Amino acid sequence: MDTVSGIGVLDKAVSVIDAVEAAPRTLAGLVEATGLTRATAHRLAVALEAHRLLGRDAGGRFVLGSRLTGLDLPALARPALEQLRDATGESAQLYVLRGDRRLCVASLESPHGLRTIVPVGMSLPLDVGSAGKVLRGDAGEWAQSVEERERGVASVSAPVRDAAGGIVAAVSVSGPIERTTRAPGRRYAGAVVAAAADIAAALQRQTSSG
Repeated sequence: MDTVSGIGVLDKAVSVIDAVEAAPRTLAGLVEATGLTRATAHRLAVALEAHRLLGRDAGGRFVLGSRLTGLDLPALARPALEQLRDATGESAQLYVLRGDRRLCVASLESPHGLRTIVPVGMSLPLDVGSAGKVLRGDAGEWAQSVEERERGVASVSAPVRDAAGGIVAAVSVSGPIERTTRAPGRRYAGAVVAAAADIAAALQRQTSSG
C-alpha cells in the first residue's frame, strides 16, 4: 500500500482502523479491505486490540475499541437501554457521530424472533433513519423514521445532550412495522426521550465526579 505519513507500519495500522470503522470485520474481511497479508493484518489488529483501539463483537469480528467509541458512554447507557428495550419490547441502540456517518456503540436486541439487529461497530449513513436526523440536529425532542433505511422497519430516536446542550449521542428503539406501526413516535417517543434523559444524567454525574 502507498505510504501517507512516511511511516509504513502506522499507515497500515490506520488502514485497519479505517476498514473496521466502515464495518465490523473478520480477519479475512480485514485482509480483503486493506490489501495487507493475513499475517500483517492479524498482527496489527491484535496490537490495536491490546491498546483498546479495536475490540471484538459477540461473533468475534473486529470492531472499533473503547478508545475510539468512548467506553464510558456505552457503559453508562446500558441500564437505560435495558429499560428501554424491556419497556418497548423492541431493540435499542446508541449512536454517536463519526465524521459524516453514525456509529453504533451499544445495541440490545429485542426478545422477539422478528427484530431489528444493528451490531456494535456498524457505521451507517446520516441521511436516513431517525438517529441520523437526531445527530444532524434536524430533530427536536425526538424523531421517527419509517422504512427509510430498511424496508419494513421503523424507529424512534432522541438526542442525548451534554451539560451545555450539545448532542453527544442518539438513543434509538427500532423494530418491524407490524409492531411499531407506521407512526412509531406515538408508541415509543416518551420511552425513548426518557432513556435519553437518563443517559444524559448519568453522563453528567460521571463528568462532575471526574
